[in-house]
Amino acid sequence: MKGYERKDFYDEESVGRIASFYKNILGEIGEDPERDGLLKTPRRVAKALKFLTQGYDLDPEEILLSAKFKEDYRQMVIVKDIEIYSMCEHHMLPFFGKAHIAYIPNGYIVGISKIPRIVDAYARRLQVQERLTTQIKDCINKTLKPLGVAVVIEAQHLCMQMRGVEKQNSVTTTSDFVGAFLIEKTREEFIHLIGSRLR
Repeated sequence: MKGYERKDFYDEESVGRIASFYKNILGEIGEDPERDGLLKTPRRVAKALKFLTQGYDLDPEEILLSAKFKEDYRQMVIVKDIEIYSMCEHHMLPFFGKAHIAYIPNGYIVGISKIPRIVDAYARRLQVQERLTTQIKDCINKTLKPLGVAVVIEAQHLCMQMRGVEKQNSVTTTSDFVGAFLIEKTREEFIHLIGSRLR
């Protein structure tokens, strides 16, 4: 399906254009872009940037639809501790952490590997954590039409740790709920389960 395949090869013209910008940036910060250690850096950075923003070429709804199955199961489904790597759109520095996601099916379930895939599809873009949280929730809610969706993300932001306030141990938590998870008892069950160690 369109928007599903992982993209490992990039348009060479685009990579070349981005690399030329980075070569100029190296000179602007006082480096010599012609020295041995930096000769290939602009292209490496261009390809890395393409990889880190490949979410723009992915369709999260198509990812879910590719493994949507009819099933009469109406209990909570939780996928927790999903690793997240994204880039803050304000400084283009990484933020990283974990997402915890639950939904209550309403006639349809989805292959569980697709939940982390849609997380990556949204995270591999320039982001803010708040928007990322809501986009994941909205995608699951729109595509599966479940009885409820819950998303919690915990992340550390290098724009706070490496620059600015330089607070090394701060963690930002965002959450978004819809449907059955707006009911306090259901929401508390979800919070309890993502905080427990069942293994």
